[in-house]
Amino acid sequence: MNPSHKQLIQIALVALLLVGCVAVLLPFTGTLLFAIVICLTTLPIRNRLLTLCGGRSNLAALLLSILLLLLLVVPMALLSGTLADGVQMGVRALKPLLETGLPPEPPQWIADLPIVGPDITRYWQDLADSREEMNNLLRQVFDPTRKFALAAVGLFAQGLLQLVLVIFFVFFIFRDTHIYADALLTGSRMLGGDLGERMLTLAEGTVTGVMAGIVGTAAAQALVAMLGFIIAGVPGVIALTFATFFFSMVPVIGATLIWLGAAIWLYNGGQTGWAVFMVLWGMFGISSVDNFLKPILISRSASLPLLLIVVGVFGGVLVFGFIGIFLGPTLLALGQVLIREWLAYAVPETPTAAAAVRETR
Repeated sequence: MNPSHKQLIQIALVALLLVGCVAVLLPFTGTLLFAIVICLTTLPIRNRLLTLCGGRSNLAALLLSILLLLLLVVPMALLSGTLADGVQMGVRALKPLLETGLPPEPPQWIADLPIVGPDITRYWQDLADSREEMNNLLRQVFDPTRKFALAAVGLFAQGLLQLVLVIFFVFFIFRDTHIYADALLTGSRMLGGDLGERMLTLAEGTVTGVMAGIVGTAAAQALVAMLGFIIAGVPGVIALTFATFFFSMVPVIGATLIWLGAAIWLYNGGQTGWAVFMVLWGMFGISSVDNFLKPILISRSASLPLLLIVVGVFGGVLVFGFIGIFLGPTLLALGQVLIREWLAYAVPETPTAAAAVRETR
């Protein structure tokens, strides 16, 4: 056989092998990346457990995996069940409106609204008189709302399964951390020399900082929200606190959905004063945590614009599912920092336009 043909066959076999490996790993790309992010973020805890376990990496990895199950999977399971029950209750509550129609007069609090109250009242009365128009309107609102609520429940259920798989990967990564760490360090040196090693260190700091900013801010908002729920006497404080924690990771509107819903519940129950308190607590307490704490935490490693966080969250959810809430902003922040570092490393080697002009003179 011609040596050149033999080399081509070898290259083709290696390429096919790589394609096969990529095809096998592709469905697990998101969970593997998120497992790596969690491992980088919780590495100090793992090292502490490793010391307490006398250097037994299997036991340390197992203990940390159990801790992650208790902190992530159990609350997600409870919250998914609560959301499913809430969707069913909402559907049962709205169905009578489709069957019996609206009452002839709106609630008094709607009529008493300034400026828009009289207009809403007239529109309400028109809908109550016209059964066909009212049914069309209710169906237009009911069907999308039901689909959105079911999609949210499905997203949380999917996230529950993803988190279980992530923790499964975390166990094996932490068990053999020294092997993967040495391989990464060697690979970065082979590919980029000193720059590759610096990029690896920068990536670790960026991932840790962004995750600390996202998760730390969500935890702080959840604690502040829990205090407000307890003061206002809102029931289901534990479930609402967990919901605030997970929804707070969605920028701008996340936590607002929870505390605003609690305020509406208080108002409908005749507790107007506590409803006003809940709105003020949400605006100046819960939301202020996101405005002030998240930039401080994230700026330690990377200056992450709000637009990048928003795009990272929603784009991450579309690509990776629930874990994209964490993974999307982290990947964008990492890409931004690495590109900046690479440009800063490359630019000094290239004469600037001003220097070129001075040289020509």
